[in-house]
Amino acid sequence: MKALKIILTVLLGAVCVGGVAASEGKRLIKTEDIGIRDPLIVPVAEEKAYYMYGSTHTMPDDGGGPCFETYVSKDLKEWEGPIKVFGTSAGFWGTQTFWAPEVHRYKGKYYLFATFSTQNVLRACQILVSKSPRGPFAPLTDRPVTPIGWQCLDATLFVDADSKPWIVFCHEWEQVHDGEICAMRLTDDLKYSAGPPILLFRASEAPWVNAISEGNYVTDGCFLHRAKDGKLLMLWSSFGKGGYQEAVSRSASGKITGPWKHDAKPIYDQDGGHGMVFRTFEGKLMLVLHTPNGGSPRPKLIPVKEKDGGLVVE
Repeated sequence: MKALKIILTVLLGAVCVGGVAASEGKRLIKTEDIGIRDPLIVPVAEEKAYYMYGSTHTMPDDGGGPCFETYVSKDLKEWEGPIKVFGTSAGFWGTQTFWAPEVHRYKGKYYLFATFSTQNVLRACQILVSKSPRGPFAPLTDRPVTPIGWQCLDATLFVDADSKPWIVFCHEWEQVHDGEICAMRLTDDLKYSAGPPILLFRASEAPWVNAISEGNYVTDGCFLHRAKDGKLLMLWSSFGKGGYQEAVSRSASGKITGPWKHDAKPIYDQDGGHGMVFRTFEGKLMLVLHTPNGGSPRPKLIPVKEKDGGLVVE
């Protein structure tokens, strides 16, 4: 879990090389051999291909600093990559952290939501943009979009029924102790806030969450999913009785503003989390998360289905 500063480990000597796979082009890597945290998979219909992004502890030998990468697959079993999609650039404020990249397609472009920090600046969330899921991505503005002075991470995009975009993010437990998940309206171009942040819920409100130390509760990795029956679900992670876990919460109103009701038990409780769901090209709903949480995390794909207004493992 990023907030606990677990060192990220990537096997296979992943190296960022701008625009090409560091594996000499077409060498394919099996899913279970990719070292990654916070995985997110984007199906790109035009290519009939899946793009996977995530936190990788990559510091290339080319002197370019930390970067974000993607892996590309046709079958969710073998992947081309890693392919560099963003690295540190002159004038960009974020020089450290490089956590939890999420890529969302919005109005014909691809937007990367990610967590950065730098010396003497709290972790914050920035939005980047590209015409292609392969990048290169460029900062949308010259500053983070989350509130100045807040320690934030793990931002995601949500578009409501009126086609209005929101950023949903974690207000980190290290600053507020009882970690929060908040939402904030954005301008239609995603560049700026269009309203104040709204508190959706605190970690301790979920019945399965345990404190990691006295008075400290974690929120991690929020992701929104609109079910076929119209229910609005949120996947997010924290620590429960069995360690790091993935759970589902439900909006009673069907709106991002909630109120949010929490399932009694996590959907995954085996030392893994920071997940999301996507549909395969065959229409199958899949949950992807990283596990184990410590050591050498790997992406894990789990078939799930919508049931009784929520999600269950098949």
